[in-house]
Amino acid sequence: MRGPLVVKRAFSEPLLLLAAFGSILLATTTLVALTMYASSIADAGVRRTMETASYRQTAATISAPVTAETFPRFDQSIRAELTRAYAAPPAVTVSFRSDSFAMPGQEDEERPELLRFGSYDGLDRHARLVSGRWPKTGGDRVEAAISLSAASATGFKAGQEFTTKGRLDPRPVQVRVVGVFQLDDPFGERWADEHLLSRGVERGEFTTYGPLMVARETFVARFATSVNATWTAVPDLRALTPDRLRPLAGAIDQVGERLKAAGCTSCVTAGHLPEILTQLDTASLVARSTMLIPVLQLLLLAAYALMLTARLLADHRRMEVALLRSRGAGTARLAALAGGEALLVAIPCAVAAPFLGPPLLALINQLPWIRASGVRLAPSADLGSFLVSFGVALASAVLLVLPALAGARRTYVEEQSARGRGGGRGLIERAGADLALLVVAGLAIWQLQRYGAPVTATAGGGLGIDPLIISGPALALLTGGMLGLRLVPRVSKLAERVTSGRPTLAPALGAWQVSRRPLRYAGPALLLTMAIAIGIVSMATASTWRASQLDQAHHQAGADLRLSGPPDGPELGAFGRGSAFTALPGITAASPGFRGQMEVGGENAMLLAMDAGKLGELFHLRPDLSAQPLSRLSRALPGGQAGQVELPGRPATLTVGVRVEAELPVRVVVSDALGVWRDVPLGVLRPGTHEIDLDLRALAGRNGTITYPLSLRGLVAGSPQDRARVEVTALRADGRQIAGPPPAAPALAPLPVVLTADLSAALKLDAGQTGRVGIDGRVLEVTVVGVVDAMPTTAAGQRAVLVDWGTLQAYELAEARPPRPATEWWLASADTAPAIRQLANHPEWDVTALDRRELSTRLQDDPLASGLQGALMLGFLAALVFAALGFLVNAAVAARERKGEFAILRALGVSSRQVLGLLAVEQAFVIGLSLAAGTGLAVVVGVLVVPHIVLTGQASAVTPGVLLDIPWAATAAMLAAVAAALFAIVAGLARTTRGQIVEER
Repeated sequence: MRGPLVVKRAFSEPLLLLAAFGSILLATTTLVALTMYASSIADAGVRRTMETASYRQTAATISAPVTAETFPRFDQSIRAELTRAYAAPPAVTVSFRSDSFAMPGQEDEERPELLRFGSYDGLDRHARLVSGRWPKTGGDRVEAAISLSAASATGFKAGQEFTTKGRLDPRPVQVRVVGVFQLDDPFGERWADEHLLSRGVERGEFTTYGPLMVARETFVARFATSVNATWTAVPDLRALTPDRLRPLAGAIDQVGERLKAAGCTSCVTAGHLPEILTQLDTASLVARSTMLIPVLQLLLLAAYALMLTARLLADHRRMEVALLRSRGAGTARLAALAGGEALLVAIPCAVAAPFLGPPLLALINQLPWIRASGVRLAPSADLGSFLVSFGVALASAVLLVLPALAGARRTYVEEQSARGRGGGRGLIERAGADLALLVVAGLAIWQLQRYGAPVTATAGGGLGIDPLIISGPALALLTGGMLGLRLVPRVSKLAERVTSGRPTLAPALGAWQVSRRPLRYAGPALLLTMAIAIGIVSMATASTWRASQLDQAHHQAGADLRLSGPPDGPELGAFGRGSAFTALPGITAASPGFRGQMEVGGENAMLLAMDAGKLGELFHLRPDLSAQPLSRLSRALPGGQAGQVELPGRPATLTVGVRVEAELPVRVVVSDALGVWRDVPLGVLRPGTHEIDLDLRALAGRNGTITYPLSLRGLVAGSPQDRARVEVTALRADGRQIAGPPPAAPALAPLPVVLTADLSAALKLDAGQTGRVGIDGRVLEVTVVGVVDAMPTTAAGQRAVLVDWGTLQAYELAEARPPRPATEWWLASADTAPAIRQLANHPEWDVTALDRRELSTRLQDDPLASGLQGALMLGFLAALVFAALGFLVNAAVAARERKGEFAILRALGVSSRQVLGLLAVEQAFVIGLSLAAGTGLAVVVGVLVVPHIVLTGQASAVTPGVLLDIPWAATAAMLAAVAAALFAIVAGLARTTRGQIVEER
């Protein structure tokens, strides 16, 4: 062959050079793809978060009192600062609210009902006209539009005119109502601070209606008398990139200071966007740093596979190199030959890898959880891709050269004398480097377990990647595999002793061959062990991540469907909400509930109350979080219950006769069939006998229905001591007398509770113990019936108390306190989609739905949270290819080198079947030991590492804690497939070797 010596030399060993080319190409392509993947996932995660961020999360508000004279100056300054902060003009909306005006005809009353005027830029984009038109500026009369709910409450109609006077400014204002409108989403986040606009009426010390919405110019000219103006900025952040997160957060944070410096000292800024951007920046960094874990694992595997090939190449050429050296070739010349040969292989890989990366990512894009997240990975080769590719290829070339340089100083005689010698222990093992690596890997894993994420604070106060923590899993895999090498000589000698007494030749001869030269088999065994371990750890991490996301959804929702909102409203009253919610399609069980903050033993805790009898159907408590099963807690939580008098039929009115001995505020407590309790005020009653008629239908709201039967629970009058001064003299439902005595006040008994573990420790009360605890300023006797590590619906580290709904209400009634309102409804359903659709058709119900399935989908679709899974799968597939390639090359070289040995055995009378059996036993030893060791190593690393790298999409700790989930069925299938592929390689080599032996004979 003509050409340079380095080319001739390379093509003299085509098998090994082809193996080196394949290893380098696989390493460069995979690592370039992972680099592209990490960048794409980070960009997609930021983009998805900004696209799905709520109005409240992204909107920034600036409020200040303004007059007609100061508003133009403030408006100009605020818009300029917002444009400066966001680097592009955001959508800015200005809204106003006026002082109070008296309702027409009530100007001279002491406590008149009130009106307010307002203005909101672009209101016509968020509301539709029911009648009339939108107001215009100009004219003697103020043109105004009013919401449908306010029009219903006031009686105002389109075309109506009236005159009103201000409470602070008595000058009359002539008003013409020109339109009635309905907000598209009256209870959406945009109107969260606009209660009057969304509801139409506010009742408190005064009853206020409105606001009557006017054009901005009209408001500034007629009503801007040092009233509050609010600028709301909603930026378009869909094109935001990770590198802009922290600078943008800092710029928004400085808006308030710059406005004050510009003269707007009364400007008050508010918003959650800086906090969200900072959190997202941290999450992006954690996601990218976590994706380095499979990268480093793959780097180690690629490096070892390449070094194994390089060692085979160097061993195969050791006599050639010694001969060249004996003929005058110096070290520099030999290094140049080896380096040129390595570059001949590496450079084409470096050029091709950036173009092969995108097609590889297209395959990853077909993974179900990547497709579900909406991420479409379509990167192209850029300068960074080529830099990574050439860097990896150059490092690979160096690894390919090192073994050749190590043997370049030996003479021909030294090589001849060293040939055939080999101990049972390698250089690394003899030096104890594997034990030193074990210490480093242990320290890295300990830090990962302690800090919970591979990031750390930098000297500048920011966040950076901790290289020790990042390298921990990879070092653990490498160290475990190297420690496993210590087993090869021992296991092989044991196999030799076991098979030596057997009558069959192949097993005995194969075991003897392995025990005679264990280092020849240790290299492929370590490569396979690491590859198998990486594969199982990757599968376990992906499975654990998905299982944890489902656990998080169950924990955050608490039930299949949890509805929250005001316990009473104009559309659905206290007794109407439960009837509407339980009638939703697909609902199989329901319970009213209460969630709210309270003080327990001096500690802030969440109080959670629901029907304990339905815990098994509704309450999503992961079994490992509680020492007691849910069924036992369900039986133990109910305590003393309040008595009741059932109201017969479906009464619309209830007449209560009461005799009081002193002036007292009295309330009657009624409950419906769903367990909702409602106190109805009878007013402050003076001494004597009173009969009061109550409209029960009003408790359901305008469009609600009552779930009968209703029950009278008792009276609440002042304090428990005042109960003896109140007597029920009559009870009539729709005019019919109710027989029987009224319910007596329940006797107080220890309140059964379930506590979180941290609260139990703080109170020094364990399961089964009873003690007195200060709760919301009063001392109660409680019995702890259970302790849980984390309570559903609570955040990480949040203390909580679970009580039975009926028992809590009885306890409140016994202490003459109003019953707890049903702030939540817990619902069970096999399919929540129909219920969610029906809820969406009723925004007037003012309810917020938390759907477990929707929450699960959202968690699993988060690109930052699911990004590691795709990287793991990519690394997993690359690891298997590395292992198969390395095994094929080593087995092929070993078979080729021993053709002469096999020919001698055939000449001595050993059959072809026995020779092939010998080869199969040797390789089966490598395969079996690698599969077993790799599985054991993966389990150890999985237990130590995997639960600590599973984080939320916001890079925070997961609640409830992560449970390792190794998919054993998939793992067994993978091991079987790998074993089958490797034995297929052995069979192919055996057939090839048999043919070559026959030809030589």
